Amino acid sequence: MTWLQVDGVRVELPAGASLLDAVRAAGTELPTLCHDDRLRPAGSCRTCLVRVDGRTVAACVTPATSGLTVDTADESARNLRRDAVALIASALPPHALADSSHSELAEACRTLGIPVDTAAGDPRRDRDESHPYVHLDRDLCIACGRCVRMCSDVQGTFALTLTGRGADTVVAPGTGGPWAGSDCVSCGGCVDTCPTGAITQPGPGQGLTSRQAPHDRVRTTCGYCGVGCTLDVVIREDRVAAVLPARDGPVNRGHACVKGRFAYGYLGSAERLAEPLVRENGELRPATWDEAVARVADGLRTAVIDGGPDSVAAISSARATNEENYLVQNFLRTVIGTNNVDNCSRLCHAPSAAGLTASFGRAGGTDPFGDVETADCLLVVGANPVEAHPVVGARLLQRALAGASLIVADPRAVGLAHHADVHLRPRPGTNVALFHGLAHVLVDEGMTDPGFLQDRATGLDELTDLLTDYPPERVARITGVPADDIRRAARLYGRAQRPAVLYGLGVTEHLHGTDGVRTLANLPILRGAVGGTGRGFGISPLRGQNNVQGASDMGALPDLLPGYGRVTDPEARARAEAVWRRPVPSVPGLRIPEMFAAAREGRLRALWIIGEDVCATDPDSRRVAEALDACPLVVVNELFLGETARHADVVLPVASWLEKEGTFVNFDRRFQRVRQAVKPPGTARSDFDVVHAVADVLGADLGCSTPAEALDECGRVTPLFAGLSHERLDREGAVPWPCPEPDRPGERTLYADEFATSDSRAHLSAPPYLPPGEEPDQDYPLVLVTGRRWAHYNSGSMTRRGDNLLLDAQDRLDLHPEDAARFGVRDGTPVTVESRHGQARLVARVGMELAPGQLFCAFHFPASAVNSLTSEHADTVTSCPEYKVTAVRLRPTVPHD
Repeated sequence: MTWLQVDGVRVELPAGASLLDAVRAAGTELPTLCHDDRLRPAGSCRTCLVRVDGRTVAACVTPATSGLTVDTADESARNLRRDAVALIASALPPHALADSSHSELAEACRTLGIPVDTAAGDPRRDRDESHPYVHLDRDLCIACGRCVRMCSDVQGTFALTLTGRGADTVVAPGTGGPWAGSDCVSCGGCVDTCPTGAITQPGPGQGLTSRQAPHDRVRTTCGYCGVGCTLDVVIREDRVAAVLPARDGPVNRGHACVKGRFAYGYLGSAERLAEPLVRENGELRPATWDEAVARVADGLRTAVIDGGPDSVAAISSARATNEENYLVQNFLRTVIGTNNVDNCSRLCHAPSAAGLTASFGRAGGTDPFGDVETADCLLVVGANPVEAHPVVGARLLQRALAGASLIVADPRAVGLAHHADVHLRPRPGTNVALFHGLAHVLVDEGMTDPGFLQDRATGLDELTDLLTDYPPERVARITGVPADDIRRAARLYGRAQRPAVLYGLGVTEHLHGTDGVRTLANLPILRGAVGGTGRGFGISPLRGQNNVQGASDMGALPDLLPGYGRVTDPEARARAEAVWRRPVPSVPGLRIPEMFAAAREGRLRALWIIGEDVCATDPDSRRVAEALDACPLVVVNELFLGETARHADVVLPVASWLEKEGTFVNFDRRFQRVRQAVKPPGTARSDFDVVHAVADVLGADLGCSTPAEALDECGRVTPLFAGLSHERLDREGAVPWPCPEPDRPGERTLYADEFATSDSRAHLSAPPYLPPGEEPDQDYPLVLVTGRRWAHYNSGSMTRRGDNLLLDAQDRLDLHPEDAARFGVRDGTPVTVESRHGQARLVARVGMELAPGQLFCAFHFPASAVNSLTSEHADTVTSCPEYKVTAVRLRPTVPHD
């Protein structure tokens, strides 16, 4: 610790603190126009000057040293601060100091007694209002550089620069044109850090930043991807005025992305569902809640009478809260009497749950994301976090720029791949061979941890035998990755002191996705870089939706109860039955693909779909629509009348994440609070209230009348969550599971003592490489990979109903110039993509991101029908669809198409 005197007050600080930290610890605030705690100090504005042992220094860049005496009230230092602030203000036009609540400069002038008329400069620069979320008033720019450093040091986009000389220096997009045409990814960091209001968010959020007092804010957790950013929602006149990143957010640390920061326009969309709809004479018409709930209850009752409990199924939601998912699975199991409940993790990270459980014992990442800051080697596989998880992507990039080696394994040259020391570009569907090739080099060159493997792992002999068939040269022939690159990547990972593995859907969404997760997990096991050894970060899946981890944690799965107890396990069932006071079926239920098959075959008579637009997001979407049309009762809880809702018999309007209470679990297992910021439109209700309403009409009392009570009850069902409660989360902010006791912290790092497998060891896996479900041939010579883009989220139901649509207005098909020439396609022209299952229409984007023979598109615009192309091939263990490999052909779209 460091101690010193500040204005006669003794303060103690941790090593590495600055004099500015010391001054604040003593209760004094100084102007800091070039300083933001999220950035490295610059010391350029000279507005934080203090006297230290007879010297005048800038507090922000001067280290705190034991024994120093700091005087902030010294008249000469105060005058220098005042003069520095006054000089800065004098160059600005009069309106610059009009509002001290939204401007650090105006507040500094007020505090220092600098009159408003000090700002007497003439407006002489133009404004840039080309961007929907970021407006620039150059007359208010003081060239402090905070926005430039925020863009580079935090976001990692490097989209901004300072141009001009002397008094004409001003911030500008690095491309030189309007802001809307720049590389800006709309994270809002520049808006949040600007000390003068030169960069603002237009509309009611103008001037609002995360440094303001929270009197009109509601703190919540982002409802987009699985990173779990902490956000402060500013409310004005019962509407969202702005969403700001919380500077003390445990994951995002004052950072956000375009979706969490700005994409809340859907709340006020005229297309929001505000009242229930029921089908009558083939058409959906408005109805009262009493009528709609009665229709649902009658339909469920009839289905059970005619076909038995297993003729009913529900698809719960990774967008819903933990408490809502818990209630849904409880309802299916205890009121209906079936285990036919699943959630969309089936379509993305079911192989993660299965693979990580088989390797280590639990269905979650092994280490907290914050520990990635200590990693000296990053292996990022099958993920593009710069676009799909921007806050994580930015943190990983900054770690790489700070010196950690970076290995990216992905077919596309996007995001982090541009900064990689080694970019491995395997052919889609060859992950298992690639991971075996890396493991071969680790074993062959002695880069394993023999002690760890002997004491804490099993399966080494079987794996070693298999790896003899996967030398880099053979793996190169399978994957297309040069053997030398395989060796180089393995050596970077194998020689690192603290390597980290992070992966995404490019690992899981394959015919052999679970094998992919397990063989990737072999790498940290071989290195002894997992299990709290201090020799590595372990392995972490990057979850795509906000609560895809929590939906599974809560037991919204056909074979698992809350906390991952198996429905076939009498002890797990007995624990649940003791709390629910009803029997729990012992036979595993239907997975999502099996539900659709059962509906087409007439065996499923009622399907309740909660917050998932399955007709837009599930594979072979034409067959999904056929299943819904064949099912006698389809109930859909939704925000908008999407593709799936149009096939429903009853549509129930529900609240979004900004309109309800509960919790989410993010990608590194943290429970975090979700709080209601505004009311839902019309008569829309939360999914929690909807499930209760249906249960009440059926004469069933589900108990747990509030979300807080539901989480408490879940803790009684499974020890994994017994120490969690809303009260604790309100107090502590975020708590990871396992958390079996309310007075002890959750386990940030798993397996420090032992692994959670039956023999308490990590299990190495030795499956052979098997080809994907589809491969290119003469009729379908190209391979299509689907994924996400930065401006949108999943089917786009929220992000397309706001100004994000101005940032990314249409679906595009990425292809290599060789393929464009081969098939007569030009950049920007309409194209038709055909597979054995359907066709889609997109706009071509020709570039070098993909290798020849490969295509990429997103699925954010259902009208493009991208998921009509994808096949029914699915992971052999979990039924996760093979979104990442579809054989297709391509042709220009002609007018008569």
